[in-house]
Amino acid sequence: MDDKNLIEIARNAMEKAYVPYSKFRVGAALLTNDDRVITGCNIENASFGGTNCAERTALFKAISEGYKSFKKIAIISESSNYTYPCGICRQVLSEFCPELEVIVANNRGEYKTHKLSELLPYAFTNDDMEGR
Repeated sequence: MDDKNLIEIARNAMEKAYVPYSKFRVGAALLTNDDRVITGCNIENASFGGTNCAERTALFKAISEGYKSFKKIAIISESSNYTYPCGICRQVLSEFCPELEVIVANNRGEYKTHKLSELLPYAFTNDDMEGR
């Protein structure tokens, strides 16, 4: 699947976001190694700690459906700025695919691509729990 199609799927997922507090809708589309697309949107909660980002929503859906290998994720919001995954999302994504291709898009149809390892160098991994 090409990047533009994946971004469009993420844009459609963004429309389902539940954001009564921030009004900042985000959509994500995660491409599995076998070319299935799993979507996610951000879901807010009055207890802000209960809020879940679009990226983790997509990843958790994918994991719960048995997928653990991924090629890329597209992330978009209504902002004219690129919407990057937050630190928690970067860490959670790195658990499964440290070299994941991360596509960040803006509302002008522009996008950039990065490797997750560029966005989260020195990620905390299972290897860091040596001697447990």
